[in-house]
Amino acid sequence: MKTTSIMLQTLCVPCSCHCRYCLLGWDGHLPGLDYGRSQDFARRFHQWLRENRPGLPFHFSFGFSMEHPRLLDAIDFLREIGSVGARYLHFDGMAFRESSALSALLQQLKARGVETLNFTFYGVSQAHDQFAGRSGDYAYLLQAMRLARETGLQVTAGIPLTQENAGQADALCGILEKTGAESIRLFVPHAEGRGILLDGIRFSLADHHRLSPASRQRFNRAVYKTEAEWLAEGLLKPPQSRTLLISLTPENIDAFEAMGFEALIRYVESLDDAYYDALPSPQELARLYGDRDHFAFYHQRDLLWHYQQRYIAAHRLTLHDVTNERLCGSRRF
Repeated sequence: MKTTSIMLQTLCVPCSCHCRYCLLGWDGHLPGLDYGRSQDFARRFHQWLRENRPGLPFHFSFGFSMEHPRLLDAIDFLREIGSVGARYLHFDGMAFRESSALSALLQQLKARGVETLNFTFYGVSQAHDQFAGRSGDYAYLLQAMRLARETGLQVTAGIPLTQENAGQADALCGILEKTGAESIRLFVPHAEGRGILLDGIRFSLADHHRLSPASRQRFNRAVYKTEAEWLAEGLLKPPQSRTLLISLTPENIDAFEAMGFEALIRYVESLDDAYYDALPSPQELARLYGDRDHFAFYHQRDLLWHYQQRYIAAHRLTLHDVTNERLCGSRRF
C-alpha cells in the first residue's frame, strides 16, 4: 500500500454549528493539542519532508472549523507549508459577524491570498438551520456568499443529499446560483462520525428520480452508485493508495516528538496495515454482506466501511479504528 500524502491535524478550534453529519463528531470538546505547539511541530515536519521525502504532499488543519482566533496568521502559515487551506477555505461553522465585520474579514482573506470560499447547505431556510444546529445559519451563509462575490472571491457550494432534503435540492440550487455560487456539487455524505446517524435516510435511486435533469448533472454518478450497481458491475476494488492522518493531542505529542518523523510515518502506516490486514478483501466483504436489491447510494469508501463494520462486529474484533477522523489513521483510495 503506497502512502501518497500526509494530513497533520490538531482539533483545537471550535465550530459554531452542530451538524447532524459532522465527520469529526463535534461535541463541544476540543481534544487537540494547543495550536502553538502544533504549528511548531508542523513546521519541523514539513521541513523534514522537504529534505527526506520531497515528493510526499503535506497538509495541516487545526480544527472543527476555520474560526481560528488568529486566522490570518494561520493562513500565512498554511501558505508557508503549501497547504491547500491557504487558498480554499471552508466557511461552514464560522462565528456570526455583523455585515461590516464580515465584509472586512472577507477583504482580509482575499488580501491574504484566499481564492475560494466553500459553503455547505442542507436545505432551504429552516431545514438547513435544523440540520446545522444553529438558528440563522442559512441566512448568514447566503449573506457571506453575496459579500464574498462582491469582494472578488470565488464561491462554491455543496449540498449533502438525503431522503429528507431531496425534494428541496432543485430550489436550493436555484437560490445558490442566484446568490453567486460558481459551482454546486450534490453529494452523499460520508458515514464516519455522526454521518452514521443518517443511514436511515440515505439518498436512494427513488430520490434521484425526484431531481431535475439540471440537478442530476451536479451529482457525480461515476463516484456515487447504488449498492446494487456497485455489486452488479463488480466495481468494488482494493484501494491502491492511502493518505495518512496524524492527529495531535496532549496525550501523544511527547511520544511523537521523541520518535522522529520517519518513525512516526511508519507507526501510522502500521496502524493502517493492522486494521486492513484483519479484514477480508472488498470482494469477500461484498459476498458476505452485499445486498443486490438495495438501491441507496454510496461512495465506494462508505459501502466498504459499512461491510467492514459488520465484519468487525460479527467477529468481535478489537482494532484501532483508522477510519475515525478524530484519531490517527488513514484514508484509502
